[in-house]
Amino acid sequence: MEEGEGEGEASAAVAVVDRALIERTIAAVLVLEGVAGPVEVSVLVSNDRTLAALNRDYRGKDAPTDVLSFASASDDGGEGAPRFVLPPGAPRYLGDIALSYERVLAQATEYGHSPQRELAYLVAHAMLHLLGYDHERGPEDAAAMRQHEEAVMARLGLVPGSS
Repeated sequence: MEEGEGEGEASAAVAVVDRALIERTIAAVLVLEGVAGPVEVSVLVSNDRTLAALNRDYRGKDAPTDVLSFASASDDGGEGAPRFVLPPGAPRYLGDIALSYERVLAQATEYGHSPQRELAYLVAHAMLHLLGYDHERGPEDAAAMRQHEEAVMARLGLVPGSS
């Protein structure tokens, strides 16, 4: 897991990020989704400025965002697409997660819950994207994804009203 080094306020915010919570959240998603075997996910914790640049460069949206996920092209190349062959025992690379800790803190305040819950929620959201969920496909997919996110929060003991 990598921590992004930003300028000024972001580097101070990164120092208080609960890395263990990020790892527990990733593990909870993998267990609840039945993902077996060793896997690898990279996590970048940064600031609004960095996420805005990534959002612009990769999604064509010139605005900050809370979290982005980049699924491994070799993991879901589509039907008939060649898959990258891994050596025996090597972890399967699921992809990358980038999140703005500034957004974590702001959204926790806005939604009236703890920064820990917001951090875990965004990591769970991004992990589900890496596993193929997509709330932007329509209301049914959004509802299914939300149900899985809340299951992860419950497993972590971060239900509404908790810290």
